[in-house]
Amino acid sequence: MSFDALDLSILGPAFCAGLLVLATHVPLGQQVLARGIVFIDLAIAQIAGLGVIAADALGWEPRGFGVQIAAVGAALVGALLLTFTEKRWPEVQEALIGVLFVLAACGGILLLANNPHGGEHLRDLLVGQILWVSYRQLLPVALLTAVLLALWFGVGTRLGRIGFYAIFAFAVTASVQLVGIYLVFASLIIPALTGRFQPARRQLIVGYSVGVAGYATGLSASALFDLPSGAVVVCALALIGIVAWALGANGKQNENV
Repeated sequence: MSFDALDLSILGPAFCAGLLVLATHVPLGQQVLARGIVFIDLAIAQIAGLGVIAADALGWEPRGFGVQIAAVGAALVGALLLTFTEKRWPEVQEALIGVLFVLAACGGILLLANNPHGGEHLRDLLVGQILWVSYRQLLPVALLTAVLLALWFGVGTRLGRIGFYAIFAFAVTASVQLVGIYLVFASLIIPALTGRFQPARRQLIVGYSVGVAGYATGLSASALFDLPSGAVVVCALALIGIVAWALGANGKQNENV
């Protein structure tokens, strides 16, 4: 373990990437839990990833504009499909989300089957490369995040099904290319799940606090112990979420005494 590994030139952009992901994912996560569609982010993220893989298979420039269009386009198609299924078959929406996730995952595997770097691409898609992001890369994501938050908190429930899924598609598409599918899921569900046990007025505050603490702790630990950053941040989010939930549950018991 070496404290020299805590290099802010690397950890700073990574932490900012985490903050941008949390900015949209905590409120979206609360809505996901309320709708009972927990695995929607995995499905949309996997579909967006399939768009990235398809663009790569066509020889498009990595992280180029075309790849972004392919990722967003694929995610929006998935979002529109889920909008239709939620309206038509709401009782099996979660099952359909799972099927869509599996199909997108298998599609990605098939597209990478003859790619000598296929394993590396899949790993990057799942666990991300958060330590390699730069401030320049974060600028367009920050602008998109500001627009999405303005829509979410400004229009709110008037967005309807299509509006919700569209915002979700844009948010997840941007996030999955920064931090990977695993961290997208953890950032969406764990902070929102922890805040769910709090009074309504505190849910967002608790969710954001757990998320920020999880990213800060996880990134620092991964640097100090030279471990994969994405996996460590997921574990840190879970541990801090458990502690926050335990403290909240204990506080409720004391209030009831």
